[in-house]
Amino acid sequence: MSNDADVAETEPPKKSKLPLIIGLVLAIAGGAGGFMAVQMGALDTLIGQPVADAAEKPAEPGAASDLDDFAFVEIPPLTVTLTKPVSMTHLRFRASLEVPAQFESEVTKIMPRIQNVMNGYLRALEGKDFEDTAALIRVRAQLLSRMRYIAGPGRVRDLLVLEFVLT
Repeated sequence: MSNDADVAETEPPKKSKLPLIIGLVLAIAGGAGGFMAVQMGALDTLIGQPVADAAEKPAEPGAASDLDDFAFVEIPPLTVTLTKPVSMTHLRFRASLEVPAQFESEVTKIMPRIQNVMNGYLRALEGKDFEDTAALIRVRAQLLSRMRYIAGPGRVRDLLVLEFVLT
């Protein structure tokens, strides 16, 4: 009889599963509420115009588009001697900047500064930097970032690489 009393006293009390059930119910309710808010369009007022409305509107014939509002500013070709060559010693590079039409003269005016930065970046590269197949993509991204910084916000849209020859 005393053994039964000792066993009953040493067993820990069982934990309540109520917090787990409450958490599960709240998670399901939150998921369902979020789903309904998205489906009914309640979030569109927070974000702005729905994406579907913008895609449904056809372009008017003769309307000005982004394809009409740009110009290309040619960057004079550069030939750079690479340091620590692996198998190539020179890089011949030619590119153009895609700019909004209204900024074409401003970007052309700062062309010496653009050439200076391009020369400095390309001369800092080594032959091993071009061994990777993604070298052109990396060089283009670095140069585009620098061109946008030099020209100012919104003045350079893209850098188009016209010639990238390693000899």
